[in-house]
Amino acid sequence: MASDLRITAVTCVKNEGPFLLEWIAFNRLIGVTDFLFYSNDCTDGTDRLLDRLEEHGLVAHLPNPAQNRNYQMQALKKARGHPLVRKADWVWIADVDEFLNIHVGDHTIPALIEACGNPQAISITFQFFANGGIEAFEDRPVIAQFLHSHNPDIWGTDTAIEVKSLVRNDFPVDYYGAHRPFHDVDAPKAQQPTWTDGSGRPVPPRFRRRANKRRIRAFPARGARDFATLNHYALRSLDSYLVKNDRGDVNREHRAFDDAYWRARNDPAWKDDSILRYLPPLEEEMARLKALPGVGALHEEAVALHRAKRDQLLAQDSYREMRNALLSASRFSVAEATLRAELGLPC
Repeated sequence: MASDLRITAVTCVKNEGPFLLEWIAFNRLIGVTDFLFYSNDCTDGTDRLLDRLEEHGLVAHLPNPAQNRNYQMQALKKARGHPLVRKADWVWIADVDEFLNIHVGDHTIPALIEACGNPQAISITFQFFANGGIEAFEDRPVIAQFLHSHNPDIWGTDTAIEVKSLVRNDFPVDYYGAHRPFHDVDAPKAQQPTWTDGSGRPVPPRFRRRANKRRIRAFPARGARDFATLNHYALRSLDSYLVKNDRGDVNREHRAFDDAYWRARNDPAWKDDSILRYLPPLEEEMARLKALPGVGALHEEAVALHRAKRDQLLAQDSYREMRNALLSASRFSVAEATLRAELGLPC
């Protein structure tokens, strides 16, 4: 679908170097025209790769050092005044492990917008893709490696699943959140923005009004994904998960390990390979990006540093114990296992 829409993706990254080119290439395929990256305290070459891509005119990259726990919200606050956001027709705020899988038209964001009736915001439901027993990190597209998820209607014991949002430039934004925009819910009805889910239906009133903590960034998933799903690869390989864990915890020695995050997202009950329709053009676009002067070498450096970090972590007893614990972890989330135990089912 030909489109002259200007769509800006905004994201915050830390140590995502091996995965950057896939995410950028994928989003270019679905219609993103501009990229605004904020990086914080990277040690794997993410920042250097982004700087080189900026030199080629493909992204804008700004440092966002972590000064407190709210560095993502600080970046989103800054982003609102950035020229790439101010000039955009639509803004897409997402993370590098999230891929917008569009099921209508030519599978682009303009096709999704048209299918939803051109509202002022579209909130698309997460689908968490499981690790699938993949232990080793491989330098190839994530979307080709992980093809199983939870039942898209139910995540663990919860039917309300988180979303991420596309926001049109005339949405009356008070501020951007990581999952959805915020606005004056007490404004007159005529001034309330049009806002749909991934099936083009109005988002639930309890979500729009932020009725409680649970409804700030989630609503029931059933029937909400006819036109699009947000594939979320929060785990990736076991190698990469260990590195991700370290990213938020510099040294785990003598600290207890909780497998709840892994178990909640490692449900392989449902096979969904629909995103593979993007794979051939994705691989072509990734190859084109790697061929740009300096880009391929920096990608390879990030891959090498990712593997080196894995090796460094596995020299620690605590990370070897973590790895073994994840390999033997229950296939049920904590909430689901608790419910099954109450029902007398194996968990």
